[in-house]
Formats: sequence, C-alpha cells, structure tokens
Amino acid sequence: MDLDATEVRVLGCLIEKQRVTPDAYPLSLNGLRLACNQTTNRDPVVQYDEETIRAALHRLGRRRWTRLASGHGSRAAKYRHLLDEALGLDPGAMAVLAVLMLRGDQTPGELKQRTERMHRFADLAAVEQTLGNLMDRDLVARLERRPGQKEERYAHRLSEDLDDEPPAAAAVAPATSPPSAAVHATSPPPPSPGAATASRPAPPAVPPADDGRLERLEREVAELRAELRALREELGA
Repeated sequence: MDLDATEVRVLGCLIEKQRVTPDAYPLSLNGLRLACNQTTNRDPVVQYDEETIRAALHRLGRRRWTRLASGHGSRAAKYRHLLDEALGLDPGAMAVLAVLMLRGDQTPGELKQRTERMHRFADLAAVEQTLGNLMDRDLVARLERRPGQKEERYAHRLSEDLDDEPPAAAAVAPATSPPSAAVHATSPPPPSPGAATASRPAPPAVPPADDGRLERLEREVAELRAELRALREELGA
C-alpha cells in the first residue's frame, strides 16, 4: 500500500474519533483538522490546513476508504472512514492500526495501554495475537531491535516508504533556532591588531526576538477558538 503521510494521519484520526468520541462522529472538515493537528497522542506533530486534508480525503475516497457522510440538511460536510469494511477488520485490529498510524512504531505493551480507549484487550497475549493476524495480512511489520531496545516494536504497512520520507515543510510544525546560534551568526568578526583605534567600534549584536514562542501561542489560541466553534456547530446541529 502506498498511502502518504497526510492520508495516514487523516485515516487514523477518523478511526480514533469514531471510537473515542462517537457523538461527534462523523467529523466535519474543521473537526478533522483539529484532530490531525493535535499536539498530544500524535507523532509527529503536524500543522495541516483544510485544503491539505480535503485533498487527502479525495484520494482516500477514490480508494473507497472514506466517504462523505453529511445529510442533505447538514450545515457542514462530514466524513467517515470505511477501512473496517474495506479490509474486514475487527475492533481490536482497528484500534491497533489507529495507534500505529497516529503514534508511529510501538511495543505490544505500549499498544495495550494506548488502545484502551478504543478497545480493551484482555491481556498482552491478546495484543500479540492481533499483531500476528495483522502481520499475516501484511498490514503490520515487526521491526528489528535497535541497540538498547529490550522489546520488539511494530509498525503499520499502509505506507511502505513512510519512514523514509522527509517531513514536508508545510506539514510539520516549524522549529525555532536557538537564540545563541543566531547571535553567534550575526556577531561581527574581531578587529585586526592595530585597527581598533582607527576604526569605529562595531555596535553590539542584538539577539532576535523570540518570534517562535509568540507564533506557538497564537497558533494554540487559534486552535482553541476553532475547536470551540466546531463544538458549538456540533451542538447546534
């Protein structure tokens, strides 16, 4: 299978919200954007806009893995996934796939803990049995242990080259440069011997403002406002 990173995130969010918040499912485009861009229970953290998500939904719809689910009188378009029907998976397998799609490779113990809200496994052996069934269908792969790892880790195979793809600049949350590095890069070179008295002393370097923190705060406020607006729309509907 060859889903891209956006399609994986969209599909994983639809599965998760169907199980965790069934009253708000199917999801509106804005609700799906908020789910994709969550800063908790997501790896990596991304910043998708609605156009990016709409394009991913269109591609998934062509596979018949998602579809428009809003009624004729609905004020907002809503979407649902069809993955369980398309692949014939039970709730436990869907929960495991959703966590792998949203949080990257996991150990069986992590999967048991993180699938709790979507599906409650009786014990670790039940998780391992589900992983085995998914591996038999080439939907999950067991990863080789890396140095220092004690437990085996598993990853989904809905995208064969997902781990090899560099994160898109527009999708992954931007990182700010350390102020110390910026100061070092803009500091003037030391004056040559004998020239200090003849030349005017260079003005001290001024560190740049911490725009990254302000941008993060503005983004979080915008997300909260959008989430509140989406909740009001859901309650009104």
